[in-house]
Amino acid sequence: MSEKLPITVNELRAMIGMRVYYQGRQGMIIEVLEDGPSLVLQTTSSASIQSNLHGHPTRRSPHTLTVRVLSENGMALHKEFLDMDLDE
Repeated sequence: MSEKLPITVNELRAMIGMRVYYQGRQGMIIEVLEDGPSLVLQTTSSASIQSNLHGHPTRRSPHTLTVRVLSENGMALHKEFLDMDLDE
């Protein structure tokens, strides 16, 4: 008998565009990675410098973070996901 996952990918996709606080930073959920699954957050802090394939700085880009949604066994929500607060 298979157990029901605590959250589905479709429920996570519905969160795209939501503003959140994570690790003291304000950001927005911009993507869902199905493998894991994980959320990609774009923070509103200063942009980081992005390097090209040769390691040379080329442009400023928004800082992003990846937040795991499920624990290692896949049957519970990960602490990183639970530490994320919705911006109201």
